Amino acid sequence: MLIFLLTQVVFSFAQEPAVFKMYRTSGPVPFMEYGLGDDRLGGAKMGYLDTNILVRVVDSFNTDFKVRLSRNHYAYIPKSNCKDFPLVPAKPYYLSSSIKVFGDSLFDYVTVSMEEKLPYRSMQTISPSTIEVDLFGVTSNTNWITQLSSAKEVTNTWYEQIEDDVFRIHISLRHQQHWGHSIYYDSLSNKLFIRVKRPPPDDVKKWKIAIDAGHGGFNAGAEGVSSKVLEKDYTLLIAKEFQKSLKKSGFKNIYMTREIDTTLSMEERIVSLRKENPDILISIHLNSTVSDTVKGSSTYYRYIGFRPLSQYVLKGMLELKLKEFGNVGSFNFALSGPIEYPNCLLEVAFLSNPEDEKKILDPKFQKAVAKKINEAIRKWAAVVN
Repeated sequence: MLIFLLTQVVFSFAQEPAVFKMYRTSGPVPFMEYGLGDDRLGGAKMGYLDTNILVRVVDSFNTDFKVRLSRNHYAYIPKSNCKDFPLVPAKPYYLSSSIKVFGDSLFDYVTVSMEEKLPYRSMQTISPSTIEVDLFGVTSNTNWITQLSSAKEVTNTWYEQIEDDVFRIHISLRHQQHWGHSIYYDSLSNKLFIRVKRPPPDDVKKWKIAIDAGHGGFNAGAEGVSSKVLEKDYTLLIAKEFQKSLKKSGFKNIYMTREIDTTLSMEERIVSLRKENPDILISIHLNSTVSDTVKGSSTYYRYIGFRPLSQYVLKGMLELKLKEFGNVGSFNFALSGPIEYPNCLLEVAFLSNPEDEKKILDPKFQKAVAKKINEAIRKWAAVVN
């Protein structure tokens, strides 16, 4: 039995190369996936990464590299998001340094210096609200945590070495609602920044609202079952009605990812939204399926801390007498992936259902949808603020 176990251990280690090939992440929005599974939304994403992060490639599969994050953790990164970097030899582990927590006029920050820019992933927890960031390939040499009173949203920070080469930072938040965070490395050093957003102003009309009209240009989306209208045209109509409704309510800071029929990739939308730094994002879509009996409205979120917004928006849709199709979590849609701001994807109704399609085509219904999204945001804001 002992010989069998030793044989298995030797065999398992023999599957990986003795010398790792080193790459660095590239492109505006590199990301990691859990595995090689795929569907119309792509493989299940572990999260987005900063550029210029060092990764150890252990295998190659079609369009993806398999990378070793730590002794027990792996991920897959698109080859298009990697550039060869042979000058840096792999080390068995990298050390962390001390942690600092502070704030400026807009954000709170948690920083930790490291020996190298290494991969990470973050998680949101609720009740209580915390952000947890795992740094892969890192062994603690953190001897203290300096926390300054200039931090307003971060109430406490601590760490633990959950595995020999996985270092976890815990960040407690003052408010129950997650307002977003971003993770990036300083361009001139290996210092990691976790930037935590504070709540927006109490006056919801001062918020920056981002509106995404789904599809556009060459990406037509779904097609009406009877009318043959295109999803891209009607998401834009509803988005513009939503914009009008917000303006009528006194909102002045509104960002539209598109205002005409134009082709925009998911990457382009994410980059533009990062630049705009909205307080929330609503992405508007119309659903479709092979069965014309399926109907109703649904909302989608990726991270548990952003779920409440999607619940309020769905409740507003149900007030329009639409059937409930559901509130869907852990959704792998690209615009649900950013962690920087609460976001909600709304599938208003089904273009593939004759009853829903008739509603979608009605300008009065489009205005009613816009009004309900507006009301949902303000009701949610009154609760979380």
